[in-house]
Amino acid sequence: MADTKREIERKYEAAAGNELPDLTRVGGVSAVVDKGLAQLDATYYDTVDQRLAGASLTLRRRTGGADAGWHLKLPVSEGVRDEIHAPLSDTVPGYLSSLVRSRVRDAELVPLVRLRSARDIRHLVDAEGTLLAEVSLDRVRAERLSGGAGATEWTEIEVELADDGDPAFLDKVDKALRKAGVSRSSSPSKLARALEETGAPAARTTARDDEPPVTAGDHVLAYVRVQRDAIVDLDPAVRRDVFDSVHSMRVATRRLRSTFRSFAKVLDRDVTDPIADDLKWLAGELGVDRDREVLTEHLTTALSELPRTLVSGPVQGRLKTWSNERRGGARNRLITVLDCDRYLRLLNALDALVADPPLLKAAAKDPAKVIAKAVRKDFGKVADLVGQALDLPPGHDRDVAMHEARKKTKRTRYAAEAAAPALGKPAESLVKAMKSLQTVLGDHQDTVMARETLRELSATAYAAKENSFTYGVLYGREEQRAAAAEAALPELWRSVQGQVRI
Repeated sequence: MADTKREIERKYEAAAGNELPDLTRVGGVSAVVDKGLAQLDATYYDTVDQRLAGASLTLRRRTGGADAGWHLKLPVSEGVRDEIHAPLSDTVPGYLSSLVRSRVRDAELVPLVRLRSARDIRHLVDAEGTLLAEVSLDRVRAERLSGGAGATEWTEIEVELADDGDPAFLDKVDKALRKAGVSRSSSPSKLARALEETGAPAARTTARDDEPPVTAGDHVLAYVRVQRDAIVDLDPAVRRDVFDSVHSMRVATRRLRSTFRSFAKVLDRDVTDPIADDLKWLAGELGVDRDREVLTEHLTTALSELPRTLVSGPVQGRLKTWSNERRGGARNRLITVLDCDRYLRLLNALDALVADPPLLKAAAKDPAKVIAKAVRKDFGKVADLVGQALDLPPGHDRDVAMHEARKKTKRTRYAAEAAAPALGKPAESLVKAMKSLQTVLGDHQDTVMARETLRELSATAYAAKENSFTYGVLYGREEQRAAAAEAALPELWRSVQGQVRI
């Protein structure tokens, strides 16, 4: 099994004389405890073209010290990483391999660098002996194993915050170290420094274009690139079941599909349509579990708002059973999807699209004209669908029309997001307006799905000879919510129309 911990640390160039400065006067520190010297031997693995290093991921096999084994470090923010630990073995553990598959794909992981460190460890503890941070003086020797040659040596100071520690404590240590003449390291990690000093550093495989966008094609591709990167970046989080990761990846797939459709005059649909089909497939697989999760939250909240006198029978238990009955299977299915050839081909196709975009004639034109025209076209479709919904009486047909309007509202919002860097405030205002409209239409659709589910649960409860009264009460409340959303739509729509300036 693999364990995960949040690693918050800072690295510094060693002080003159390669000694640790006195840290006994750091605020909150009662004692500096000598924990001795550890000999660490780590081999870092990557592809030949350094795809992991290029994305600031590190995968290593380390012996020595208190946590010998395999470690995969995933960046969270500057100085913060999630470290996933697996037991020592001769080959890369399968679980860790899966977490880097969106980067590695069909390439082979090979030994890249060997780092041997003599680590002099100190613990900073408070008056109760509680660990605040671990400070180490690392004398490092790095040897390049592939993709370069030679060896290098250096000494550095590493300060790692204790588990569940206050990050502000690192600022206190930082102040003391700087006062002692110690400066922050210019390299984010030991591996990065080793790569820089023993051969060419890794080239980022997901690098953003440093040149500011000029043409319509530049702006559209910049947005496409961000969504492509989001899918690749989120892959490990989805596999780890990190909160909201599935939803975020699904949104990225939707944004890409919408972009391909909205800007069909910029990117050739003969190329993007097959990719869009695969994105739709992926979004569907991601939604199997997510839709039920969202609906469960909605119904659970609705149930909690009922007075006890209106709750009859094991409603909460049945709702929980309904929520969990497919979750395990859906979860396993999703992991299988992320490991399948179709998904990996989709990632490769997105890379190829970004590297060699199928630009049409309009891509070279003024974005203020090309992009604005596409956004106006999308907004026009929203206007037609909202108008249809407002003209229909309450019921199934209006529900369908509002749902279609919701989907087109999302598409217009995404198009406006892509347009914002080129069009500025008018596009930004449209994004906000579409969010407001999407909220009301989304709330309405939630009631539609909730009512369908309540009918299903009520029928199941009735067949089990349970009291189905509460399901009827909840159904009635969902009808009221739907009516409230429908009643709010005309005024909101007038407001939205007044905000549109594109």
